[in-house]
Amino acid sequence: MDFFKNKVERKIIINIIKEKIFFLLIFIFSITVIFLVFIILFYIFKKGIMNINIDLFIHNPKPTGEPGGGVLNAIVGSLILVFFASLIAIPIGVMSGIYLSDAKKSRFIDTIRLFVDVLQSVPSIVIGIVVYGWLVVPMKSFSAISGSVALAIMMLPVIIKNTEETLKLIPYSIKEAAYALGVPYYKVVLKVVLPCGISGIVTGIIVALARIIGETAPLLFTAFGNHFFSTSLFKPIEAIPHIIFKYATSPYEDWQNIAWGASLLLVIFVLSLNFLSKVVLKKWKVKF
Repeated sequence: MDFFKNKVERKIIINIIKEKIFFLLIFIFSITVIFLVFIILFYIFKKGIMNINIDLFIHNPKPTGEPGGGVLNAIVGSLILVFFASLIAIPIGVMSGIYLSDAKKSRFIDTIRLFVDVLQSVPSIVIGIVVYGWLVVPMKSFSAISGSVALAIMMLPVIIKNTEETLKLIPYSIKEAAYALGVPYYKVVLKVVLPCGISGIVTGIIVALARIIGETAPLLFTAFGNHFFSTSLFKPIEAIPHIIFKYATSPYEDWQNIAWGASLLLVIFVLSLNFLSKVVLKKWKVKF
């Protein structure tokens, strides 16, 4: 009996030691990653703050050597791309999330969830190549609309998963109470389900926006970039991540300086979106 007791105690002690070791390893790796991220952010802020000026926001790119070049075309282009990507992805993503949250378990539903998971893990450059084959080749031109479609595809899985998981947390008794009053299904969704899950849905949308705003790879095959100011949906258009990529790899110092300023602008925008998602989640969180 004592032998069995000692064996159990030794096993418990070994498990505790293993747990402490793994916890220590995870802690060390986490601190290392956070430290490296802070170093990168500090370096971007240090280099970028020196190149943030009014010209960056009000002027288009100029030939190297000419003073006063900016990224106005890229800022406007990014806003156009994100706006039309949101216009495509948000309605489809929210409606798909609502459908999946209410649907009964079946092979078809499991297949849809599998497709959403696979889509979330597909590299962005692959999405860009696919949209290139779908739109750019038939249209025989790079365009803002093809870039928006590529970004919308990237947004979809984030919005769908957040919407589905949020609406699953809503007690079914709330829906039953609405049904008992004779409220039709679409009104239950619009006036009961969506208001209750608005925090998770909006958070998913903001996170999706934060993900696509810094993407360069899909735009190389779709929007392609444009050195001139353009707002046409059917012509190549510039974006902040693309112009950073182009200027940062150029041999010209003035273009590299503009790239640092644009990088800081992009980092601030992404961090602001992530902070906003936390505020929305905390402020609009519904407790049952």
